[in-house]
Amino acid sequence: MQHQFPFSIETKYGEKITFLRMEGNKLLLEGFCKPMAGPGFHTHLRQDEGVTVVKGKIGYQIFGEAEQYGGVGDSVTFKRGVPHRFWNAGEEELHITGWIDPAENVVFFLTTLYDALNQGENNRPEIFDGAYLTCRYRQEYDVPDMPGFVKRIIMPGFFFFGKLFGKYKKFDQAPVPL
Repeated sequence: MQHQFPFSIETKYGEKITFLRMEGNKLLLEGFCKPMAGPGFHTHLRQDEGVTVVKGKIGYQIFGEAEQYGGVGDSVTFKRGVPHRFWNAGEEELHITGWIDPAENVVFFLTTLYDALNQGENNRPEIFDGAYLTCRYRQEYDVPDMPGFVKRIIMPGFFFFGKLFGKYKKFDQAPVPL
């Protein structure tokens, strides 16, 4: 699943990412979020991520710590393995530039996640594709506020039945988990 850069993905919830280009192993991108939109708590287990505010106000938080805020020109770096989230904390569209290093499977993962979010309801991904991502790429990405029972029992159950019923044939060319 190779993509030509630049290309964009977006959710029906007001998030858009444009993957700009690769510089070595680092993926450069820009993002846009409508007011109050942004990714929930997540962890890149193998990658560092950085963002710089071009326009608007960003809210960000490390899991278990107080919320923080930044404006135009401010940069935030999230180290690998550190659960975090960010969102548009202002009243105008948030525009950020950013990077993920090393990129590894993040383009596939985020593209598939955004597709699943667009198919799902209440800002949750479609359950079978969500289970696929949660289970297959568990060594690369985590959702720290997903209850342990859901991660250990529910998602693997949906993943099993998704495989059993052929729901993942569309992922035959998916990158191998790391």
